[in-house]
Amino acid sequence: MKNKSIKMTLAALILGLMLPNVAQSQESDFGNWLIYIGNKKLNQKWNLHHEVQYRNYNAIGDLEQLLLRTGLGYTFNDNKNNVLLGYGYILSENYIGDTDDKVSVNEHRIFQQFTSNQKVGKVKLNHRYRFEQRFVESDFKMRFRYFLGVNVPLSCKEEGKNDFYFSAYNEIFLNTKTSIFDRNRLYGGLGYKVNKNIRVEAGYMNQFFETSGRDQFNIITFVNF
Repeated sequence: MKNKSIKMTLAALILGLMLPNVAQSQESDFGNWLIYIGNKKLNQKWNLHHEVQYRNYNAIGDLEQLLLRTGLGYTFNDNKNNVLLGYGYILSENYIGDTDDKVSVNEHRIFQQFTSNQKVGKVKLNHRYRFEQRFVESDFKMRFRYFLGVNVPLSCKEEGKNDFYFSAYNEIFLNTKTSIFDRNRLYGGLGYKVNKNIRVEAGYMNQFFETSGRDQFNIITFVNF
């Protein structure tokens, strides 16, 4: 039964990941994201989240976005669930039309999120629900995001030891105004657990908008301390 549940879950996830991309054709170019995600445990219940994302249009050196995010979280239900209140600052360097000129856009963001973790056999599932209040220059926007992630170990080593794993996720973004669909992110990558506190990942992500898309190669470092 466990194996059957795992297969059904993975099949549902793969189908969900594919739908946005087969919905319509898209123009796409390739970029690179360098991501650091940290989590500081203050005590048995409280944690401090922090992250830095350096996003480039091309390999490195053509800044698309610099994202800084932090938040205070509370864990409950035997460490399976977490609620968090956070703040983010985002600097975007947007190209103007088809020119080589850019315009800088500053965004301040407040967000609330709920995450839930579960295991189906050895497969780990992560659900994240996030609601954002976005102050983009003089404009105010709100957005809802749902993230479903899957982590599958690729070795039989004891949990917490050095081993490789497969990681995949799909995240959909929905606005609260006129154009409801904002974007969808599909990711698949290979990760390595350095130890129980540090792991690194490298993978491919497609970001699908209403009429276009972008492809990124992501390098991610996770640190818990």
